Amino acid sequence: MISLAQDHHVHSTYSDDARSTLAENVAAASARGVAVLRLVDHVRVSTTWVPEMLSAVAELVIPEGLTVETGVEAKILDASGALDLPPGLATHPGLGRVLIADHQFPGPAGPLSPRVVRDSLTTPERARDAVDTLVGATVGAMSQVDRGQLAHLFSILPKIGLTEDDVTDEHLSAIAAAALATGTLVEVNEKWACPSPRAVRALSDAGVHLVVSTDSHHSDDVGAYTRVPAILQAAREG
Repeated sequence: MISLAQDHHVHSTYSDDARSTLAENVAAASARGVAVLRLVDHVRVSTTWVPEMLSAVAELVIPEGLTVETGVEAKILDASGALDLPPGLATHPGLGRVLIADHQFPGPAGPLSPRVVRDSLTTPERARDAVDTLVGATVGAMSQVDRGQLAHLFSILPKIGLTEDDVTDEHLSAIAAAALATGTLVEVNEKWACPSPRAVRALSDAGVHLVVSTDSHHSDDVGAYTRVPAILQAAREG
């Protein structure tokens, strides 16, 4: 049973698109009864503020009953699984997790916009190749970091005109095997309502460590779940 009294993906004002401070997120988590909170912000290869962010987290006053962990979120850059991550950060001892995200499509030579990929998927064969590429890149990315976490797995698929129905059992087995081999967590994401109950069930049956997250960009949303419980329930009943 996955506890909903946790939130493993919460953004602060260190991310350009988030509105709440680290302290506001901690206060919101405590008020909602969250037991484990992971503070996460977006990085690129050029990001320099991660040590500052980690120091700021270390200085927070943490309410009793709450454990605060850290992370950064980096997008998959290409089909090999390279990540948009500052040098040396993948093994930084003070960093909790590196969240691996499919913000854009991992093309052979670099990230592609979802619209470009969607327009190119003119045959079933090309659609199958796209899913193969995405899964291969995701598997490759897990080997790039010591402490990974798959963020909103498969959220890119609707953006390129596909669904998780296009993901085969073999694809799920490959992701599960890589997650187990690398100790990568897989989150069930509230914001994007993914992965699907079928994927959650397959990953859970394989022994993958699943966690829940809101992908909050505002403290009002920290620890607040409406879509995740339905995904977990459907996975149990499937």
